[in-house]
Amino acid sequence: MPPLKKFSRQIAGLVLLLAVTSLVIFLAIEAAPGDPAQIMLGTNAQADTVAALRAELGLDRPLMVRYLAWLGGVFTGDLGTSYTYGTPVAELIGERLRVTLPLTAMATLLAVAISLPLGVWAAQRPNGPVDTLASVFSQFGIAVPNFWIGLLLILGLALGLGWFPTGGFPGWGAGWLAVQALILPAVALALPQAAVLTRVTRAAVIEVTNEDFVRTARAKGLTRNRALWRHTVPNALLPVVTMLGLQIPFLISGAVLVENVFTLPGIGTLAYSALSQRDLIVVQNVVLLFAIVVMVVNVIVDALYVLLDPRLRGRA
Repeated sequence: MPPLKKFSRQIAGLVLLLAVTSLVIFLAIEAAPGDPAQIMLGTNAQADTVAALRAELGLDRPLMVRYLAWLGGVFTGDLGTSYTYGTPVAELIGERLRVTLPLTAMATLLAVAISLPLGVWAAQRPNGPVDTLASVFSQFGIAVPNFWIGLLLILGLALGLGWFPTGGFPGWGAGWLAVQALILPAVALALPQAAVLTRVTRAAVIEVTNEDFVRTARAKGLTRNRALWRHTVPNALLPVVTMLGLQIPFLISGAVLVENVFTLPGIGTLAYSALSQRDLIVVQNVVLLFAIVVMVVNVIVDALYVLLDPRLRGRA
């Protein structure tokens, strides 16, 4: 299939999937108990006052009319106005992404930087000291939730040693202080992901090491290290990339908890506060944004498959 035609079909599939996902998100959030207008005015508000606010917010319109209006706004960039903040949702999300995107990027890079060397090193000598260390690290990272890791980091490195701030974000104008405020949250997010990737990397490297083409390369005189980095590691990256793509949704959901632990003004904190205040339009758009990120990551993973495995290039 020509690459342009395949790309067009992928885009069409993403648009269709986006429409179906948006409908599921809208109906699920609408089914949640509580009236946003009643919550905003309080339980003692008069019925006519609540009805007037519902009309002002557009909550009195039929369900499908509201859904189609919201979906049309998504495709035109108009995400509506927050019930609670009274500002455009697109502006709110844009401000919070300035914190969440660097945080998730730092966490992803840190997870890869820890897991790949550790997994490869552990696979070189199974049951050795490094392999034992990697196994303990993997079990700890998988067993302990990221918000607990965040609390331990606050107690040890922030409150105990005073090396990092306990929470909050001073803004990017603060320079290094802003980066420093994201280090502990990034570590808390990265360690569980690194634990899983370490285990996957170790297993993949051991499996590829036993393949015939690696043995042939060694028999032709290639040193162990050159065979490792020229043949074994590149071919072991496919399952690692697959797992990294699957971990993105967990990284996003983990950001909701970690941002609240460290009181960071990110997308996770926005989603939590909007959900507690029944700010439906904000919740809908944030959840849809998470879904779009997962879809885009899947497309990127498919593209990386083609780059990493030459056998797939003829099918692209």
